[in-house]
Amino acid sequence: MYRLEYPWLLALLPLPLIVYWLLPPYKEEQTSLRLSFFSYISSAIGIEPQPGAVVPKTSWLQKILAPVCWGLVILALARPQRVEPPIQKIQPGRDVMLALDISQSMETPDFRSPDGKRLRRVDAVKQVVTGFIRKRKNDRIGLIVFGQAAYPVTPFTLDHDACSKILSQTDAGMAGPQTMIGDAIGLAIKQFDNSDAKQRVLILLTDGNDTGSRMPPKKAAEIASQHRITIHVVGIGDPHATGEDKVDYAALAGIAKTTGGQLFHGQSRDELEKAYATLDAITPQNFKTLSYQPRSELFMFPLGAAVLLLTGYHILMLIISLLLRLFASKERQAEEAATSDVFTVHV
Repeated sequence: MYRLEYPWLLALLPLPLIVYWLLPPYKEEQTSLRLSFFSYISSAIGIEPQPGAVVPKTSWLQKILAPVCWGLVILALARPQRVEPPIQKIQPGRDVMLALDISQSMETPDFRSPDGKRLRRVDAVKQVVTGFIRKRKNDRIGLIVFGQAAYPVTPFTLDHDACSKILSQTDAGMAGPQTMIGDAIGLAIKQFDNSDAKQRVLILLTDGNDTGSRMPPKKAAEIASQHRITIHVVGIGDPHATGEDKVDYAALAGIAKTTGGQLFHGQSRDELEKAYATLDAITPQNFKTLSYQPRSELFMFPLGAAVLLLTGYHILMLIISLLLRLFASKERQAEEAATSDVFTVHV
């Protein structure tokens, strides 16, 4: 699509005609020779004296070239542009951090695949989380894994394929046998410090209890709330288990409630998928679409055409002038030669 940045400048096109009609003709005084007997000469010749004026004549080429060049210059001043199709850029409005428990207990094969095969907890979690990541096309996703310590795996990024690939390479026990939930929340808070997103969401997935974090989970949740971070907790442990295998859902619920989040139970793969489906529903994608239309300036084409036309005209006139002088010189030489021949014959 083509457009003019300043179309109102086209109103200047008839300006030369207006000037021609409204302003008086240009007059220039020149020196002259006064003859006291001029009236006798004019009467003898039979002409009547008139006010002196020399009106320069223009050729047909000048009459065509002048308005064309004026129109091209005005068109260049109006800045013609070629507008390209709009380019849309998605600006994320939310940062989502996933904190996944990969302690030794995630090796437990108590999940089942759709075909009935037994799956380890960590494998079922990775499958469901990978699907969740792929759905969040317009959210920046970050990943933390924790066990005996918490480790940042990927920063907030829109490269979800890279995030999923790194997730597939993690395995249970890589971060140690214990579960440091408070440290994982504390690390997530640090990751969010560099985020300018208006909405900040931490999804914490664990199958155990905190086993001695340097920062208690309750205190970490309070600090997260102060940083405007909402924590949703997905617990996948057996609430009826005893001893170390029992998940303290009350503590996990307290973490979620402190930050305005929710607690989900994922004791099976189906429940885990329902939990993430609910998370997907309560955290709809939030983004802003920025539209930009690239513009290419085209003013140089009419301006260049005007310059070329004027340059070509002057070059043409120069060539014609040189040719006329050359022909005149040859005619003069021919006349002089003829005069010389006549003089020689008479002599």
